[in-house]
Amino acid sequence: MRYAQGGGLTGERRVFRENLRMEAAERFAQGDENSVIAHDLRVSVRSVQRWRRAWSQNGPRALASKGPASLPLLSDELFAVLERELTKGPVAHGWPDQTWTLSRIKTLIGRRFHKSYTVQGVAALLKRHGWSCQVPARRALERDEAAVAGWVKETWPSVEEPWRRSTPGSSSRTKPDSR
Repeated sequence: MRYAQGGGLTGERRVFRENLRMEAAERFAQGDENSVIAHDLRVSVRSVQRWRRAWSQNGPRALASKGPASLPLLSDELFAVLERELTKGPVAHGWPDQTWTLSRIKTLIGRRFHKSYTVQGVAALLKRHGWSCQVPARRALERDEAAVAGWVKETWPSVEEPWRRSTPGSSSRTKPDSR
């Protein structure tokens, strides 16, 4: 992914960036230098050079936002359908256990919607819609909490080495008994 938000600029950020480019266009018309514009707008000189080149060829409309780089493959309506499919569980879709993985969700999207996502794309899609990674806490059904607590209290201290020596040591590696 190019941006930390997981897949491009939000609509607000696109508007903000377009306003910066339009302000730069006004400064181009006034004859300001690229380095001064870059400093004032807090952008790189290279960006201002690119904007000036586009502005000189096609005017201010060349600096207008062209919208998102790409539209999501699954619309909000289709994602709602995907959520319903996910709530049915992996067993209902042919997997042997009750664990959803990104590759399984990728396969489900391909089967159900005939759309191709990468595993990272599935992760970004889920994150964008408020899903997060959930790792189940697995405990054995036979686990005896009292036995575990007793082991931690009685056995573990004898297995674990003490942090400090019981006798004075030395800071010298070559003369260990120099104290």
